[in-house]
Amino acid sequence: MKGVSAKIAGLLRRLFRNASIKGKNKRDGIFALVSVLFIGVCILSPTGFEGASQAAGGERARGKIVEVNNDRLISIGPVKQGEQQLEVEIRSGRFKGQVFSGSNNLMGKIELDKIFAPGDSALVVLSVSKDGSMRHAQVIDHYRTGKTIFLCILFFFFIILIMGWMGVKIIITFVFTAVTLIHILFPAMLRGWDPILASVVMVTIITAVIIFLVGGLTRRGLTAFAGSMGGVLLTSLLAFFFTYWFKIHGAVRPFAEALLYSGYSHLNLAHLFISGIFLASSGAMMDLSMDIASAMDEIKKQNPVISRLNLIKSGVSVSRHVAGTMSTTLLLAYSAEYTAMIMTFIAQGIPLENVINMVWVSSETVHTLVGCFGLTLVAPLTVFAGGIILGGEKKAGNGADS
Repeated sequence: MKGVSAKIAGLLRRLFRNASIKGKNKRDGIFALVSVLFIGVCILSPTGFEGASQAAGGERARGKIVEVNNDRLISIGPVKQGEQQLEVEIRSGRFKGQVFSGSNNLMGKIELDKIFAPGDSALVVLSVSKDGSMRHAQVIDHYRTGKTIFLCILFFFFIILIMGWMGVKIIITFVFTAVTLIHILFPAMLRGWDPILASVVMVTIITAVIIFLVGGLTRRGLTAFAGSMGGVLLTSLLAFFFTYWFKIHGAVRPFAEALLYSGYSHLNLAHLFISGIFLASSGAMMDLSMDIASAMDEIKKQNPVISRLNLIKSGVSVSRHVAGTMSTTLLLAYSAEYTAMIMTFIAQGIPLENVINMVWVSSETVHTLVGCFGLTLVAPLTVFAGGIILGGEKKAGNGADS
């Protein structure tokens, strides 16, 4: 067994051998360039579902609410029902300057309804006839495109300002993840791919790009990748088991039922729920595995003659402290999304046993605890991988970072 481990370690050292700073920067730059090209190809490639919006015959534009009539609104406590009469001026596109009358129907659901006031910017969908004239205009929601772009630019600016070249790589991984999910993973599931299989494949790709771009094509990065993917695979198995054991049907997620009624009844909502568990926790797993791998790599660099066993012991010590806060971080991140639901149960004095048996609460219990369970497993997996990949070198001056 030791001979096999030594051969594997030797092979990995040859694949991820030491390189000069110049060579490393060149390698990172090429990897970053390839990632950017992939992002560009994904953005330019159609998802195959653009026809759904084109079939509606809509043209989007920015509008300004000029006048509002609330005479047909009825207030019932904090809820409003009825209809707002609107006068809207088109501020972009070929119909710029035109004013039309529209309405905003309120269903009495605060989470879905929107209220407009004079001066508000709104997203407007224009229905255009064959001769090019505007037949009808519908106010969709408040216009937030410009604000979203501003927030993204501000975020990217400060990331680059504070982190420098590493900030550029972080932005690339950020955009890469978003584009991959929107242009590849989600359309694949809509086309009939099993959500679990599709998510595992895409998480593997995303994890590889993020870790090797941020951590470099090094043995440290390989250690983090091995630990992170081991955690993802174990989490997917745990999520599968506990989802069916708790009899969670998967329709607890927002818009899940609406998705079925939109012509995608082939979707397995339980599998969609399961994929969401390890997809959501994969980012935290990457953080934890990279922290442990970096610590073990630094230990190896400072003490090149350290034995594999002692390196593993040091990794275990580091992992216990790092993993101690990560599980709580995950718990706070998940529970914050359902603050209103928990407060509602408390306010109504619902017994705890009733609460924990509700499907909404059970689903979040599975989501949170399985995610934390997987996160805990990442620590020993990364330490074990680090012992094989980073350990074993006896020559001083031959650092582990390559």
